Amino acid sequence: MRRQIIDEPDLPPQINIVPMIDIIFAILTFFIMSTLFLGRFEALTVNLPKAQTSKPQESVKATVTLDAEGQVYLNKSLVSIDNLQDEIIVLAEVNENLVVVLNADGKVTHDKVITIIDQVRQVEGAKLAIATKKPN
Repeated sequence: MRRQIIDEPDLPPQINIVPMIDIIFAILTFFIMSTLFLGRFEALTVNLPKAQTSKPQESVKATVTLDAEGQVYLNKSLVSIDNLQDEIIVLAEVNENLVVVLNADGKVTHDKVITIIDQVRQVEGAKLAIATKKPN
């Protein structure tokens, strides 16, 4: 019995990078998705009115949102207009120098906005800011 030795050509070592690219994309997707949830969004999205003199607010402790349908939200929680003042009083007891930002949709009637403003202004120690956006 004769054994025959077969000479195989020496192939250079190779690194298959396709699985590595898949892992990199998976990690990249994870970081992109996780950074989207890191932002602190206290208000619902509404169509804000425009104002030339708008300034950014440094400290926001509470956000009142009045959407296009006239529903009132306090920090993304649905509240009735009658209970809004009581909820803000509770927040004012916890946070001194409470700043309440009013996000009112541009389609909301003026009387609803005034009702919200009146209720916030009746709370002792609460300051009111109205959210707007700068015109383009």
